[in-house]
Amino acid sequence: MSNLNANSWKNNSAKAITKNEAEPRIWDSLKQAIALTSGFQRWQLERKVNSNDRHNIPLDRQVSLYLRETLETLAY
Repeated sequence: MSNLNANSWKNNSAKAITKNEAEPRIWDSLKQAIALTSGFQRWQLERKVNSNDRHNIPLDRQVSLYLRETLETLAY
């Protein structure tokens, strides 16, 4: 492997590691922001997601379901 190729590989590897480390932080921030929206809170009320469910169903799962249903509605 030439020096140029070796350096490119090192740079790309470093970028991949940085990206992989950043993605969970980005998702967590996005998830928290979505959870604070009136649309998400209305979705919870419409689905009768009560206080116990909010604690038992992980926020990841709730936001994923909300986003999926919202996108399906928009696509329809």
